[in-house]
Amino acid sequence: MGFDPHEPQQQRMLAAAMKSAQINVGELWLKYFSLGGEVGEYEVEAYLQGLLSLPVLQRDLLAMAANELIDTSAHGRAPYSDELGPDGDSSGQQKPKQEPGSGPWQSETD
Repeated sequence: MGFDPHEPQQQRMLAAAMKSAQINVGELWLKYFSLGGEVGEYEVEAYLQGLLSLPVLQRDLLAMAANELIDTSAHGRAPYSDELGPDGDSSGQQKPKQEPGSGPWQSETD
């Protein structure tokens, strides 16, 4: 993989989250592409198999796509690169969990 020491773990955890949620590569790629992802479906599949390295932004877009496809109350999450601790575990700083419909763009009456 590339120069980021956390990339292999991020890749493995993404693949595990997808397997747990029964998400296939085509579903992930379509969601990822809709979020602005720049690599093709074959490259995503190669990344998930550990055969291709991707830049942090593309990896995080894949994690975002997977997390949007996963019901977070029933399954694990794919980590963003800044959520991995110094030893590669997921004990890094966690982003605050936000309930659906509670974003700053939502009115109090929604």
